[in-house]
Amino acid sequence: MADGNFDEERFNLEIRKFLKKVGINSQREIERVVREGLARGTLKGNERLQAEMKLTIPGADLTYVIADEIALS
Repeated sequence: MADGNFDEERFNLEIRKFLKKVGINSQREIERVVREGLARGTLKGNERLQAEMKLTIPGADLTYVIADEIALS
């Protein structure tokens, strides 16, 4: 990187910290909505749910989308 103040190690730690928050919180939310759906009867437990995660960093002109399925059984 061109900036003499850029700290690669610190940058990598910050990315890992951010991704840990994303992973933990996303898993909790998915688990919560699936449990609620099962309790309400709107989910049966054998579905394959379509999931999409969008990462945006406007200051770095980044938009990145990951889409996949989550199988409940």
